[in-house]
Amino acid sequence: MHFLKKYTPFYLLGILYVVLNFILRLVLLFHPITQTGFKWYETIKLFVLGLVSDVLVYVIASAVLWLYLLFLSNGKYQKPWGGLLFALFLSLLVYVSFFNTILNEYGGPLPMIGISFIALKTVLFGLLLFLPRWRATIRLVLYSLTLFIFVVVMLQSIISEWFFWNEFGVRYNFIAVDYLVYTNTVIGNIMESYPVVPLFTGVGIAACLITYSIVKRTLPFLNNLPSFSDKIKNLGVYLALFLLGLLLLPLLSKQEVSPNVFVNELQANGFYRFYQAYSNSELDYDQFYKTLPEKEAFAILKKQIPSIEGNTTIREITADSAEIHKNVVLITIESLSADFLTTYGNEQNLTPFLDALSKKSLLFSNLYAVGNRTVRGLESVTMCVPPTAGESVVKRKDNKDKFTTGGIFKQKGYTVNYLYGGDAYFDNMEDFFGGNHYGIVDKKSFHSNEISFSNVWGVCDEDMAKKAIQLMNSEAQSKRPFFNHWMTVSNHRPFTYPDGKIDIDAHSKSREGGVKYTDYALQQFFAMAEKQPWLKNTVFVIVADHCASSAGKTELPLDNYRIPGMIYAPGFVKPAVHSAMISQIDLMPTLFGLLHFKYKSKFYGQDVFNADYHPRALIATYQDLGLIKDNVLTVISPRQKVKQFKLTQHNNAKLDSEFEIHYEQKPLSKERKDLVKATISYYQTASHLLKNKQLNQ
Repeated sequence: MHFLKKYTPFYLLGILYVVLNFILRLVLLFHPITQTGFKWYETIKLFVLGLVSDVLVYVIASAVLWLYLLFLSNGKYQKPWGGLLFALFLSLLVYVSFFNTILNEYGGPLPMIGISFIALKTVLFGLLLFLPRWRATIRLVLYSLTLFIFVVVMLQSIISEWFFWNEFGVRYNFIAVDYLVYTNTVIGNIMESYPVVPLFTGVGIAACLITYSIVKRTLPFLNNLPSFSDKIKNLGVYLALFLLGLLLLPLLSKQEVSPNVFVNELQANGFYRFYQAYSNSELDYDQFYKTLPEKEAFAILKKQIPSIEGNTTIREITADSAEIHKNVVLITIESLSADFLTTYGNEQNLTPFLDALSKKSLLFSNLYAVGNRTVRGLESVTMCVPPTAGESVVKRKDNKDKFTTGGIFKQKGYTVNYLYGGDAYFDNMEDFFGGNHYGIVDKKSFHSNEISFSNVWGVCDEDMAKKAIQLMNSEAQSKRPFFNHWMTVSNHRPFTYPDGKIDIDAHSKSREGGVKYTDYALQQFFAMAEKQPWLKNTVFVIVADHCASSAGKTELPLDNYRIPGMIYAPGFVKPAVHSAMISQIDLMPTLFGLLHFKYKSKFYGQDVFNADYHPRALIATYQDLGLIKDNVLTVISPRQKVKQFKLTQHNNAKLDSEFEIHYEQKPLSKERKDLVKATISYYQTASHLLKNKQLNQ
């Protein structure tokens, strides 16, 4: 086939990729961190199977290159096709520039990126169309630039793998995925840790030399492009290779079963390991974090949760009076940091309704979110577990039939539903909640006449509020109590909402507008709820899923984890401020305590009004796992790292201390080993129980 000949870029870039990976394996084999011996057959295996993996990964990953080569042609510039294609590009550019598109719906930098890309494509096509004398030169420049980008990506990925191995002694795993999420932090760390300028300069020079060599060798291909029929044949061959790669790569991955871990790691391909990490969304705790003997870890956990049985979190929850089967509505609010509320010192009047409601509720003034993503918040109020390393359980494959708050309500005869204004397919919510026996009410449940406004995230919170009232009116007719969990969407980029609802322009696309509109929508919801006969028999739990931002000077900045949370039930729950520190995972067990529920619990979360509750909070990113206790923040991280910070609350004359969210975090002068062990006990045992399915129903 034409594209597979030795003078084509597909062939030469493939040789480059294979050679670079061979050199990488050789270097890693003799790296000081690879502290093991290899038997002769292990060495042969890791290089042979590694070579096959590299070839298959290259075939799959080069799909973009293959498409680029397929569309290189002279025929598309001939009449009338050239003019028609140029008119199509111009029309598309006008459309994305002056009309409302999906890019505008999402907002942020996406519209500018989309417009810039289409404008560049239009200009380049126009130059090639209208300057036929210069077409060969322009194409050569663009061709060289394209190959340069591919070469740079290959070189940079190999160097990145070396640095990753140098730090962790493994191929890419979920930490590498995590690095993409926390780009600013990672870039800052790289800038401080390595000689970036010489490194990138060297990569640039090497990439230029390699690109020049490939371009020079492939000029016969560029000057004699294959015919249309040849391209069709080439495409057929490539698709066969592509499908073969998809079939064989998982099978090769299953051969990484050597008792020598380094053999498995060196045999693997870094790109494919990255894909696996992204797909599996887990980070093995025992491999990367400080550990304790299992018995000791559970013994320490028992000091926090005295009634647990053995190496589990199982315990009997009792009550001294009859259960109260009130309806429960749990509202998790998108990205509602505590500092948006006037109650916590905000002076913009963004949440007038919630501020007023907090005075009529049981307000938890010292409440911390467990994480910085919606799925973490959903996990915490549904499973009431610490935020284990890697991705939330919501997005993992093993996310069904878990021990959940919805399951407790089901045991008590409640109808149980999850309400979301967008498509619950997003973030795996539908799979998680459906797999844990919740009914799903999302955008797909709406008729067109029920939608007054929607954006890329779904229907506005007002529309969802009306749908929720309809659902609850229907549920009330069944004479069974109901539990409905509503996740709001409007306080999310692009921060668009219906006109004329609040005093912030609906077209400003500002975070402040998103917050204030969500507050307004909640006010409308409660105004409708007050007219319903079921209101007096209903408890409302209102809490943020996470804060608007998690970035800060330290790994886990406390002010970016502080969220509002309250329980509102006139005539049942007396208004009060509970100022003791609690975690998001404690909110629903505390509600169960107020309802006097009796059940066998597997939750890590506790009823904070029980005498055996000791104030603490758990906060985390994907890899930094923290415990706040005794005015100390303990953070455990991969490579068995531990950091501790002394917490000193800021003084604010305008606020009571329980509403001050800002703390100074100074490194602790002397390690608190008891708190280090307590932190390990939470996260190690949670990872162990999840891995062994002991937090299932």
